[in-house]
Amino acid sequence: MKKFIKIIFVFFLILCSCIFTSIYIMSDDISENYRINRGDEFNIDTFVPITASYNGIKMSQGSFARHIGDSFDVDLKIFGVIPFSTVKVEVVDDMYVQVLGNPFGMKIYTDGVLVIESVNIVTAKGKENPAERAGIKVGDYIKTVNGQAVTCNEDVLQLVTESGGKAMEFEVVRDGKEFTCKVTPVLEQSSSIYRIGIWVRDSSAGIGTLTFYSPSNDVICGLGHGICDSDTDILLEINEGEFVEADIIDVEKGSAGTPGALKGKLSYDSIADISLNCEAGVYGIMQKDVGSANLTEVALKQEVYNGRAQILCTVGGDTPKLYDCKIEKAGGKSDKTQNLIVTITDKELINATGGIVQGMSGSPILQDGKLVGALTHVLVDDSKTGYGIYAENMLDTAESVAKKELKKAS
Repeated sequence: MKKFIKIIFVFFLILCSCIFTSIYIMSDDISENYRINRGDEFNIDTFVPITASYNGIKMSQGSFARHIGDSFDVDLKIFGVIPFSTVKVEVVDDMYVQVLGNPFGMKIYTDGVLVIESVNIVTAKGKENPAERAGIKVGDYIKTVNGQAVTCNEDVLQLVTESGGKAMEFEVVRDGKEFTCKVTPVLEQSSSIYRIGIWVRDSSAGIGTLTFYSPSNDVICGLGHGICDSDTDILLEINEGEFVEADIIDVEKGSAGTPGALKGKLSYDSIADISLNCEAGVYGIMQKDVGSANLTEVALKQEVYNGRAQILCTVGGDTPKLYDCKIEKAGGKSDKTQNLIVTITDKELINATGGIVQGMSGSPILQDGKLVGALTHVLVDDSKTGYGIYAENMLDTAESVAKKELKKAS
């Protein structure tokens, strides 16, 4: 009898351990907020069955999702018994966008000038770095010098070289916070020119892929990740920028340890001004009338499942094509961008590019005819695999851009 009780006790401990392990793993996969289309059933795809209920009643087809704008606090229970979490569920109308997949060019100018490198100046007294001594760091934005706005490298260079070695007041922005500091230029021994010990950048350009156009608010978007400085990897604060048309003229194939790249030719045909550069991509208000034909439904994040999908991208000219891939939910509810793990399975695309290469960022990912996400990054050690962002997250950002521009216009 004691042996039997011991076996039951051990079995109970193992069962409890499995349940708590499952709860721990799933806790990172479950978001705090979800959307549901009107009339649909609310389900979450997890490896352990979860039951959703509202006010103690199991959510069923059309029972609660009746009116757009309604929201509910939904209780989640493992196996329908063990309380797990409470999430907010909002009822929305079906969301449709025009899926793109075309290459585009980016021309951007920063808000001020970005400090990308700090260097010592060799003077008659030895090595000095006035900017560093004054508190200026790599990644800072210089907005003004002696009260004069600086918008390009030449502005800073001219003001410093003409300073005569007198202390100068710099207005600097770091992590969104402004401060001022005094910088005293020093005379470089080799050139007899006044320097302060920094290199700065005022502009950038590159190639990416357009994800979708939303006809409901005229917002177009691409990349799925922000534009960062190539030297500092810091998200650029954009003062001016635009989407321009582009053609892919060549491909540099990627391999393990060596990311490849699409080689593009930018045109002067503007698509839209860049309104926002953020971790979820670049966004702007469309300047051309593209209509609203061939719209595709945007999948809600709980509708996305591990399995076969397709990626829409352009690896030659300007015409996108569908290629096979497989996707897997990456988890991490706090991460708004690395939501999916994408693996290219299409032999044609692998032969052409080696897998995922720079310039394919923003390529739409489709599953069961719905837009589920966009490609964002490639894994350096595996050129066939990368990350993707949920399309729902990008559409949320697009809506916020439209509201901001509408408020600005009014």
